Amino acid sequence: MSSLQKSILKSKLPPSGLDFGMPSRACKSRAFQRKRDYDPVEWHPYFDESKDVKIQENTFHIYTKGNEGPILVLLHGGGFSALTWAEFTKSIMTMVICKVMAIDLRGHGDSHTTNDDDLSSDSLACDVAAIIEATTDNSPVILVGHSMGGAVAVRAAPLIPNIAGMAVIDVVEGTAMDALTSMQSFLRSRPSSFSTIPQAIEWCIRSGQIRNIDSAKVSVPGQIKNTKTGKLATHDIPSVLASHDHSNNVEPVPQRDDAIPEEEPLAMSPPTVTSPTAATSSNKNYTWRIDLGKTEQHWSGWFQGLSAAFLNVSAPKMLLLAGVDRLDRELTVGQMQGKFQMQVLPACGHAVHEDVPDKVAEAVASFMVRHKFAEPASDFSRTLPAY
Repeated sequence: MSSLQKSILKSKLPPSGLDFGMPSRACKSRAFQRKRDYDPVEWHPYFDESKDVKIQENTFHIYTKGNEGPILVLLHGGGFSALTWAEFTKSIMTMVICKVMAIDLRGHGDSHTTNDDDLSSDSLACDVAAIIEATTDNSPVILVGHSMGGAVAVRAAPLIPNIAGMAVIDVVEGTAMDALTSMQSFLRSRPSSFSTIPQAIEWCIRSGQIRNIDSAKVSVPGQIKNTKTGKLATHDIPSVLASHDHSNNVEPVPQRDDAIPEEEPLAMSPPTVTSPTAATSSNKNYTWRIDLGKTEQHWSGWFQGLSAAFLNVSAPKMLLLAGVDRLDRELTVGQMQGKFQMQVLPACGHAVHEDVPDKVAEAVASFMVRHKFAEPASDFSRTLPAY
């Protein structure tokens, strides 16, 4: 048993460095002591357009923003959706002149293919390359991927002739491979269903999967689907908001004794919550969009050989991490040799771009300006890169 696995078992924390909605430590924020509004938010405030892209018999859903500059192609982690990039998009559009395209990957969000179960790294990479070819008109592309999406970005990079740069967020081969043995037990510990969309949002916040409530309110509906209609929960938001009635809907969580302690480590199972929003319900109206447990055959393929493949990408690249302990030996050597830019963003969980979207946007914007991929917005002054 590795030291990482022993540490996980000792702390009862799910492993960091992977997605699958894993909680980290409880957020050190007084926000947990205030009343919370868990009502979902639509995509409109964050993106200009939500549309489908047809690739042969497959339909991929994308969200776009902006109309000039290079194209940031955003790839989410396993179990998430393109809406995970909403707050990041809002921030980066104020910093540099660019376009954004956030993609619902195969088997996720509102994308539908002839084989949604084929989540092999090769299939996902080919999907991304085909979408880019169909939509970008050879404009410069900067790939940005989180966790599984970061692995997909690395595999897709050689297939994209107009790639200019790449940023990978919180995924390292060594840490990810070590963590795989704990994944099934973590997935079994999650609630399998929710009675309402706000209940799902509250669970994600209170479990620590996402620490930024503004991001969770737009992101979480992209992770769950209506069990009756089979449609993504995002399609239900207008009716939820139109019938907003606290006698039938969710009450904000008041200050109470059972709020998640600021300093207490979060157990692997979801926290015990006594409020109406997070109590166990027999109304299984919403479930996860994708059954990640059934994708296990593809997990090792996402991450095996990732460090070498990342270093072999010829375009300028950046690695953003939630902690320095995630760096494996191969990347440590590569970083010392100056083969990529690295930046560590502490005080956040694995969903770095959701927890601290402004800081991630600033790092990516600085990377783009430094390499002259994009022009800065009028009031953006890039920070010095961290190596």
